[in-house]
Amino acid sequence: MLQEFLASEGFDVECAADAAAGLTAISERTADLLVLDVMLPGSSGFDLLRLLRQSHPRLPVLMLTARGEAVDRILGLELGADDYLAKPFDPRELAARLRAIHRRAQSATNDTAQTSIELGKLKIDERRRRATWADAALDLTAAELRIITLLGKAAGQPIERAELTEHALGRKLTLYDRSIDTHISNLRRKLAQAGASGIEIRSVRGTGYELLLVEPL
Repeated sequence: MLQEFLASEGFDVECAADAAAGLTAISERTADLLVLDVMLPGSSGFDLLRLLRQSHPRLPVLMLTARGEAVDRILGLELGADDYLAKPFDPRELAARLRAIHRRAQSATNDTAQTSIELGKLKIDERRRRATWADAALDLTAAELRIITLLGKAAGQPIERAELTEHALGRKLTLYDRSIDTHISNLRRKLAQAGASGIEIRSVRGTGYELLLVEPL
């Protein structure tokens, strides 16, 4: 039913019945984005997401989760999903989310201006959609890259969670929504794994987050 609805909304949709078929389809054909249900026969959506983030780190992924299963939403984000939608949902909301994801991807692709941010050893290249630490690539998802780009542009100044949600995820911040917090946690972990020092993503109580250059002790 979702395939028929999204096709009527102008999307070119291909469906896969399970994780193995989905992985094959993505390996054989280029996709702009993926709608991934957590509940799949055989291997779960989480299993497929783990594999995809190894071979397709930049592919935008929106996960469909069961309503009330906060652990599913958090785990999906931690594994590299860009966003989630809880079931049951209005198909029009799904279409709106997908259009927002596609607009952001197209905007990044069509932007020919060379925009580079350098903060110590951290470099963010918007045009090439990549971030590096000490010239080594950081393995970031599309949402994580947008968040660290926003924080980098405003280095030293806090950005509200609502603004990060709207610009990085393409939707309004809702009550009890912790998506941005999970993405920030992932960014901190990946920076630490890269050996990053002298830079910090700091929580600003009651506001959001800021990216700071810090002096070593």
